[in-house]
Amino acid sequence: MTAPPPPSDSSAYVHGYSPAEQQRLTRLQGLLNDAQLAAMDLSGVRSIVDFGAGLGQMTRALARRVGRGARVVGVERDARQIAEAERQAAADGEAGLVELRQGAVDAPPLAEDEVGTFDLAHGRFILEHVRNPLDVAKHMVESVRPGGRIVLVDDDHELLRFEPEVPQLADLWRRFWVDFESHGLDPLIGRRLPRLLVDAGARVTRSTTFFFGATQGAPTFDTIVDNFLEVMGASREDMVARGVVTGAAWDAAETAAAAWRTVPGASIWYSIPLVEGVRP
Repeated sequence: MTAPPPPSDSSAYVHGYSPAEQQRLTRLQGLLNDAQLAAMDLSGVRSIVDFGAGLGQMTRALARRVGRGARVVGVERDARQIAEAERQAAADGEAGLVELRQGAVDAPPLAEDEVGTFDLAHGRFILEHVRNPLDVAKHMVESVRPGGRIVLVDDDHELLRFEPEVPQLADLWRRFWVDFESHGLDPLIGRRLPRLLVDAGARVTRSTTFFFGATQGAPTFDTIVDNFLEVMGASREDMVARGVVTGAAWDAAETAAAAWRTVPGASIWYSIPLVEGVRP
């Protein structure tokens, strides 16, 4: 077996790969996967390639949905993520359910005779973390057979709203996602997914969103709020050091968030774009 290619330098996962980040991602999957699967049509799909598989929870969820015996390959650049993904799969009794391969999404580790054979190419929260999203989308289109489907799911960070409004927290969130651009990334790529698929050579068949929010008192409220705060918190030291935000402003936002989340009816509103296409 040849060694996997080194990760491409064209991507920049701004959240890092720490154990704390892996725990956040694991909690996030539990909230997102069912909502996304409800928005997808997987009829007739028997082979899937998942670009940017991360910890593999969604890759495995896709495999479970299409049924045992399906061919499901996940592409993930970081060996730490793959190791944790395989540990979690084994703990859940799903070792071997999917195949995880180390490699970059803009140079996917697919054999020549695999390219153009998959029924579905899927990518979630990957295009916002690469500097060449069109190249990745092209690889996704090329990986499926003619008539095969491509599903892109990604963020449009400007969609996030807090009610009642929390000016300090809203300002911090905006500074956080705007700073993506300093890494050469697009924090609003969710709204551009249809055009991206068209430019990659696919025919767009559907665009929609699925909800990722909650109201104070709902079972998921604290977990969803914590997710957004943890996403930002991982960047605090770097953003303060570079003068993107002051430590005092960050502290004020955290204090305001703590008060806001106890208000009856407090709500966090967010929707995640999902676009489907077909390879002609």
